[in-house]
Amino acid sequence: MHVATVIGSVWATKKDASLDGLRLLVVRPYTTDGKPSAETMIAADPIGAGEGERVLVVHGRAARHAIGKGHDIGFQTAVVGIIDKMELSDGRVVGPHVDFDEG
Repeated sequence: MHVATVIGSVWATKKDASLDGLRLLVVRPYTTDGKPSAETMIAADPIGAGEGERVLVVHGRAARHAIGKGHDIGFQTAVVGIIDKMELSDGRVVGPHVDFDEG
């Protein structure tokens, strides 16, 4: 499971039929050092997250379960939650939205 920030959307005119009706988002993993991650992932979004929101992302079987199409889907990453607030052990509080100046 990752904490990530939604940084965009993906549109595909041709895709596997198992992905029909799924919204796809570009997400960037959250880093505790404040530096933007160079990694990005594409995640199916069954819950309606928006750009700039911090989200929980799962992979593999958990993602297929969250998407709701069982094992018959060609996708293994999904958004399962929108974060309202996150408190780190050093006392920092992370809000639900990111300012894109942060990265």
